[in-house]
Amino acid sequence: MTHFAPPGPLGFGGAPLGNMFEVVDEATAEAALVAAWDSGVRTFDTAPHYGSGLSEHRFGAVLRRYPREDFVLSTKVGRLLRPDPSRPENPPFKHGLPFRVEVDYSYDATMRSIEDSRQRLGLAEIDVAFVHDVAADHLGDAWTEQFEIARKGAFRALSELRDQGVIKGWGLGVNLTEPCVRALEEADPDVFLLAGRYSLLNQPALDRLFPMCAERGVHVVVGGPYNSGLLAGGRTFEYQDAPPEMVEKRDRIAAICERHGADIRSAALQFCAAHPVVAAIIPGAKRPEKVRENARLMAQSVPAAVWEELRREGLIPENAPVPTS
Repeated sequence: MTHFAPPGPLGFGGAPLGNMFEVVDEATAEAALVAAWDSGVRTFDTAPHYGSGLSEHRFGAVLRRYPREDFVLSTKVGRLLRPDPSRPENPPFKHGLPFRVEVDYSYDATMRSIEDSRQRLGLAEIDVAFVHDVAADHLGDAWTEQFEIARKGAFRALSELRDQGVIKGWGLGVNLTEPCVRALEEADPDVFLLAGRYSLLNQPALDRLFPMCAERGVHVVVGGPYNSGLLAGGRTFEYQDAPPEMVEKRDRIAAICERHGADIRSAALQFCAAHPVVAAIIPGAKRPEKVRENARLMAQSVPAAVWEELRREGLIPENAPVPTS
């Protein structure tokens, strides 16, 4: 059985348009979304958490211009927004909308969240709903408690909505592989949004999760293909200062790419997209020029010699699929 999968290879991730780390003005946010559409992107992902509803509002304002059947839209559940004129902080988002974020993975909250998102988006249809951060690396072993609440609540609600045709599919939006494995064992998800766990630098999803997905016909949307900036020339890895060993690994990969006339950013994007279970990748972008650059990098040629040398030097696993052309 093959489950619903968003179209790729390149999608658009909505966290930056929730003012992640810095404020993005309305005109720039609009231009970024239009640039994505004009670049051929047809998979768009957002969430209530991003700017306390700001990203969803911005997505809806632009996407309503286009035929609804021409794009796939995903948002997330697990956080309800409550009106709060004091505009409480919602890190890492700056100057979001005047709502307080409440974590809630229950059945009733999930149903409410889907309806609230449709209102914010101004769209009657959401294609995919991801259970947001039901397991995050900062929780340690405590993620299992939240997972159990979500299994009895959010998973059941989203399965019902899928069966009723309200959504086309559901899954988890997380930065750990273990909850995805458990979801495959205990539920019937369609697609995962996995951030930072399959990249040119880091492939913990490769040996267990991805084979399970292939067996079940479940696809993956890869978030964080640049590992929060390290593979794009920055110094951060998973939103923190990069450890020296990762900087060294990035530098070795970059040197090989440069020797063969390739851009490490192209290699980073195309490596993620090459795995058969990966339906789309969603690098974040705040500005239209960056959106267009990602589209260009996705199409740029990476010589086969790059992948051969990366394997030979032990910088990517032998069993990791690579682009064929």
